[in-house]
Amino acid sequence: MTGTVSGVTTSDAALAAELATAAGELLLRVRGRHFADAAARKAAGDAESHRFLLERLRTARPEDAVLSEEGVDDRARLATDRVWIVDPLDGTREFAEPDRRDWAVHVALWQAGDLVAGAVALPAEGRTPSTAEPVTLPARRPGPLRLAVSRSRPPALVQELAVRLDAELVPMGSAGVKAVSVLDGATDAYVHGGGQYEWDSAAPVAVARAAGLHTSRLDGAPLRYNQPDPHLPDLVVCRPELADQLLAAIAQLPVR
Repeated sequence: MTGTVSGVTTSDAALAAELATAAGELLLRVRGRHFADAAARKAAGDAESHRFLLERLRTARPEDAVLSEEGVDDRARLATDRVWIVDPLDGTREFAEPDRRDWAVHVALWQAGDLVAGAVALPAEGRTPSTAEPVTLPARRPGPLRLAVSRSRPPALVQELAVRLDAELVPMGSAGVKAVSVLDGATDAYVHGGGQYEWDSAAPVAVARAAGLHTSRLDGAPLRYNQPDPHLPDLVVCRPELADQLLAAIAQLPVR
């Protein structure tokens, strides 16, 4: 679908990239302001980015529904064919720490049963991988498998998986940053099993798929979005040649 943004016709993929990038630029300005503490900085970032994305989507795609981490879940979205799934600020802990770069903005579009567009803005790095310009997956670098993992709450499942595969754990913040690390070749996989929601993974999964990465649930089942309950607790994003090995190892884990 195309629409008009500031007088210019914009595809859904381009719109996702434009909005994620612009929200990221807004967040950089918010981050630079003085706040009493980290909690206040987090709250301002969440609220201002959410408000910005909601207003821009209402202007650019007024007939579409929006599911946002910071918004009220309007169940009318279940009767629509087009739903924007957004995380206005993914990695609030990292956003609140001035020296951290591993936070993101997620903007994705679900249409008639599947993700059709997405963008993950990495504002502190000045780039936005998106489905508008799919990333070319680099060759895998030699050495042990490298698994992206939460720096603050590494799931027991991933720690068990690392032992089984003799893999290295690479701690980082945002889910979007973890998925992009696989795109960049910095890691080989992002495996999560500790509880997430649709907005945590929709945009990263859309971008990963566009680059040819494998994406699924821990058991290999498809990731489904715009569900009545937006809780989507686990996922695998990995290089396609490693999918069978990873899923087989996950299936044997005692912690799932």
